[in-house]
Amino acid sequence: MTEVAFHFGAPDRLAYTCRLLRKATATGARLQVRASADTRVALDAALWNLGPTDFISHCDATAPDSVRSRSAVLLLDPDVSVQPEFPILVNLADDVPDGFEQFQRVIEIVSTDAQDRNLARLRWKHYTEWGYTITRHDLKSRAEG
Repeated sequence: MTEVAFHFGAPDRLAYTCRLLRKATATGARLQVRASADTRVALDAALWNLGPTDFISHCDATAPDSVRSRSAVLLLDPDVSVQPEFPILVNLADDVPDGFEQFQRVIEIVSTDAQDRNLARLRWKHYTEWGYTITRHDLKSRAEG
């Protein structure tokens, strides 16, 4: 069964996503990030601006297969079908993707913004209604601790 985790309270959602991607890809993981066009553009820029030793190979879902096969991270429009060759989904979109259950893991990153938190509550409800147990990571309590 797919593992679902919510990371709540990210003061800078893109910076946190970059750190999570850097940590995950260092273990050899392949991930796809589902996000709006504006968020994908900003995330792409943020990933290119990481330090030279922190480079994360990434591309857009529309890239040729030869590029996608060598990328650790795939940036995906919410309207595009999920890609099974990238077994971990980082969801920055406002909704739950169709086919989420085919992933090993789904990671929802939630900022401190009230609207983002409200949309996350709806996604949380969707996962629990489907019978998924959710792991909760409170980033605010980590920062305070």
